[in-house]
Amino acid sequence: MATLEIPPVTIPLATVQRGWGRWGRDYDSMVRWHMASLRIWLMTIVVVQILSGVGFVLGISLFFRHIPVSAALYVSTGVPVINLLIVGLVLGPQLVAQQRTAGSYDYLSTLPVSRSVTVAAWYTVCLIVSVPAVVVSLVVAQLRYDLPLHISLMIVPAVLLTSFAATMMGYALGHAVSNPMLTQVVTQALVFAVFGFAPVLYPLAQIPAWLADINWWFPFRHMAVVMRAALTSAGGSAVSTGYIVLGVWTLASVALVAWVLGRRP
Repeated sequence: MATLEIPPVTIPLATVQRGWGRWGRDYDSMVRWHMASLRIWLMTIVVVQILSGVGFVLGISLFFRHIPVSAALYVSTGVPVINLLIVGLVLGPQLVAQQRTAGSYDYLSTLPVSRSVTVAAWYTVCLIVSVPAVVVSLVVAQLRYDLPLHISLMIVPAVLLTSFAATMMGYALGHAVSNPMLTQVVTQALVFAVFGFAPVLYPLAQIPAWLADINWWFPFRHMAVVMRAALTSAGGSAVSTGYIVLGVWTLASVALVAWVLGRRP
């Protein structure tokens, strides 16, 4: 009786998913997964960000009978930084804390996608949530105060780098701190520190010299510098320094994220 010989099965090279094609498909899937996981909350978060940005812009006029243009300009150009910070530095860690509480954190670590895909997808979601608030707050500020804005093309790297730095710091915090309650406490403390002691919504000259020196080492002051330079005619060497400091903080946060995620199975 003749035996039937079955030839070995080979997979054509064209069907093996590697490189940028696989990365792009994974990225698209993760973005859609994040958007679906937020679902009903997504629009709420966007609306809250818009209302908070507009509230800051209009609320400053309540402190003055006739608000100086310089004060209105300073607050209005600092609010976009606040919008980007709140989403990247607060929403990200709180989402990770929620995943730990719900039990989905470990499941996500088993998905067959690279860490860079996960990070890039969440960064994209942060931009989707925060950029509308940035645009609306600037439009409202212009309509309310008739500001001398001079928006340049540098607004693109200013927004992208500010958002990325905030997102990476928040992402590193969310994954490095394993206790969800502690994550909530730390993010709230960061919000208080940024609003109260970082020269984002007010000039650097209004805080003590020692506090200004401390702020030089943190990224929040420099976020405001690069954003304000992109929205006004302000500039100078402080802008270059701002991009350098932001870049260092971003690389350090990315390294921390890579280290923390690398420890996960």
